Amino acid sequence: MEAIGHDLRQMQRTPLHAAHVEALRRIGLEASFAEGQVIAEIGQPMDQFLYVEEGEIEILHPYSRQRGLASTLGPTQFTGEIAFLAGGVYALPMRAVRDTRAIAVPREAMLRLMSEVPELSDIVITVYAARRRLQLEQRATGLTLIGTDQDSDVRRIEEFAGRNRIPVRAYDLDCSEARAIAVECGIAPGEPAVIFGQGGVIAAPTPLKVAQRLGLDLRAEPGEVFDVIIVGGGPAGVAAGVYAGAEGLRALVIEDMAVGGQAGTSSRIENYMGFPTGISGADLVWRGEVQAMKFGTSFAMPRRVIQLSQAEDGLFCVTLDCTAQICARALVVATGVQYRQLAIPGLEYFLGKGVYHAATELEARRCRNATAIVVGGGNSAGQAAMFLSRSASHVHLLVRGGTLATSMSDYLSSRLAADPAITIHYNTSIASLQGGDCVQGVEIAKTDGASDRIDCCGVFIMAGAAPNCGWLSGLVRLDEAGYILTGAAAGRSALFETSQPGIFAVGDIRAGSVKRVASAVGEGSVVISEVWRYLAECGKLAASG
Repeated sequence: MEAIGHDLRQMQRTPLHAAHVEALRRIGLEASFAEGQVIAEIGQPMDQFLYVEEGEIEILHPYSRQRGLASTLGPTQFTGEIAFLAGGVYALPMRAVRDTRAIAVPREAMLRLMSEVPELSDIVITVYAARRRLQLEQRATGLTLIGTDQDSDVRRIEEFAGRNRIPVRAYDLDCSEARAIAVECGIAPGEPAVIFGQGGVIAAPTPLKVAQRLGLDLRAEPGEVFDVIIVGGGPAGVAAGVYAGAEGLRALVIEDMAVGGQAGTSSRIENYMGFPTGISGADLVWRGEVQAMKFGTSFAMPRRVIQLSQAEDGLFCVTLDCTAQICARALVVATGVQYRQLAIPGLEYFLGKGVYHAATELEARRCRNATAIVVGGGNSAGQAAMFLSRSASHVHLLVRGGTLATSMSDYLSSRLAADPAITIHYNTSIASLQGGDCVQGVEIAKTDGASDRIDCCGVFIMAGAAPNCGWLSGLVRLDEAGYILTGAAAGRSALFETSQPGIFAVGDIRAGSVKRVASAVGEGSVVISEVWRYLAECGKLAASG
């Protein structure tokens, strides 16, 4: 199955062309580092691109300060990884092995050069993506989690990092590695902790605090106005971010948890054109995020929009959960839908303790060689059941209706029926959840009145969806089910424009949309032409410079 990048250990290194190096020299400065000099520390902004001309640079272990990776960077190589595009920070320290001379290019100048020279951009981004893949595989990072097996706050950080392709080192509370790290960092052994760098313990950890440490949070100048704000980082929102950046618009994508949205919880998508061996939803959208960042689109996460208003000058202003307000000349709503919270006693208590709304590698590890239950009859539920069947001893798929024919792709339902590790229960729902600190079993109920108990380690709920429109403050018209009306249904000539000029809606949140990843990507791509036309007709393109 496709992943986020090539295997760096198997890649044939492609040096930058001589013309590329000369371009770097024109916009950069010469930088020199003495043998043993630390070039970057954990948490330091990744604000310059270093192209090595002479010498050698090594990556250090975040705590021991010994060499952390076997390979080093020498002449014709360059520093950085994907975090450079987002304006993130170094997750590992670097040191000069011997006297080193490099060309140092400020980040903003380097991004402009990459946008102007696609051949240069291709080389750099290919290497950056491969380095991120290596970091994930080898857990090469200064972000360390202790207590993922017992502490719900630490598990939330692990989920946030996993869904956003952020490398972490995660350890159970009582393992020898966790005790050694506690000693190295000067903290009490046996206590849950989130650590970024030596001694960098994050008190009362939350995904937002981690994002702030990593440089992923909102970055906007006071009074800054964007051309377009895109609310939602699923396939539709990220596609809109790609095309907005490519068209030269100053764009911001706001996502409340993880880029990928509901599609990011899908372990395997096989019917998306161009990926014949399949790709996970998170990997697919992560690639789009990298494309968008390459074109200058900004991302802010985890941030939730809680209110929308329109100022007297026509700007659309979104209020975030941190009370900050960000304004733009146009708005694209791509918030998608949320899985409905089923009326099951104890559901809220067990969320994150055996009840999940995603089926990724992280959740699959918790169900290894045990029984798992998936609730739902759509493609996402079917994909989850297939994915979990590789590691779980058995998977039970609970379907409220009497057939999958109207809700699931035929190729997927056929595979489920043929897989001996999966049992499909039709006309079945969960009556109750059972367990102490975590889920240990469920009681199922059938429409004919029969009931039964299934022992399990995890319940994956992917049943039904509800629109996420409460924050729109009544500025746009909705249909009876709460989805956003666009085009002719909203009295507009543009297909994706809502009843409020300047506000557009794409993806699953739009009334009448086809609830598929490919459709969402298509709508997100096309809507930017309508946004651009709206800004041009209102004379706002000139105002944005």
